[in-house]
Amino acid sequence: MTAASSTGQGNGVRLGVVLLATPLLLWLLVLVILPHVDLLLVSLRERIAFRQYEFSFANYIAFFVEPLYWNTYVRTAVMSIMATVLTLIIGFPVSYYIAKIMRGRGKNVLFMMCLIPFWVSELVRTFGWMILLRESGVISSFLQWAGLVDGPVEMLYNDVTIMVGLVYTSMLFMVVPLVSVLDSLDDSLIEAGYDLGGNAFTVTRDIVIPHAMPGIASGCIVVFMLTLGNYLTPNLLGGKDSLWFTEQIYTQFITRFNWESGSAFGFLLLVLSSLIVWIGLKLSRQTLADTVR
Repeated sequence: MTAASSTGQGNGVRLGVVLLATPLLLWLLVLVILPHVDLLLVSLRERIAFRQYEFSFANYIAFFVEPLYWNTYVRTAVMSIMATVLTLIIGFPVSYYIAKIMRGRGKNVLFMMCLIPFWVSELVRTFGWMILLRESGVISSFLQWAGLVDGPVEMLYNDVTIMVGLVYTSMLFMVVPLVSVLDSLDDSLIEAGYDLGGNAFTVTRDIVIPHAMPGIASGCIVVFMLTLGNYLTPNLLGGKDSLWFTEQIYTQFITRFNWESGSAFGFLLLVLSSLIVWIGLKLSRQTLADTVR
């Protein structure tokens, strides 16, 4: 092979890489980077007259001065972390059962059953929970029919209901990465752990969890981001007292037409999510590269 042909092949490979990467880079630039830069710039201005603005930190100062805003901010972060942890606790055994215990067609059927609820939109799924839990809903009617309660029971509009809805709407995004990573775990390693005197707890702790850690980190990141930015589920299941930060952002943008304050709140939510994801990666000793393998 001549030097000229080698150079030509190298140029062809580089051109192919550039062509393949261009749509992704354009998507990141146009739909991610530029909107967030504009969000930051809008948040750092204050309206002083009609179509007249000046540089100011007033929108951020207003956030920290008003207790309702930062209390809602902290509450949203705490409940999102709790929802992520609960989703992991519930999803891990389910994923392990699908990946390592079920075999053949049953494995595919069980995994498909996890996918079925997501064939409809989040709005429809949330309305389904409202039909089940409302005062005149299915569960309340059954409890009255069974004689367990004397009257209608309202199960909506509380933190427990919000948590149930968040876990339910996020479960698939925890199960899929966990099933994928647990599928790659060699069964002989688990058998060796038991042969060497281990029990279910020690084998899970020393073999299964370390192997599944990239999937755990990936699932937790996706679930946390989706939960933190969720709008429909907290507001429909929690009602007007849900105190979810996305509702504050919606109010600033849509109700008050205060784009400057709404941009500041949106950027603060971005900072919060990035900070918590970074802390989670450090605690789990993972990197973003590990979570996408």
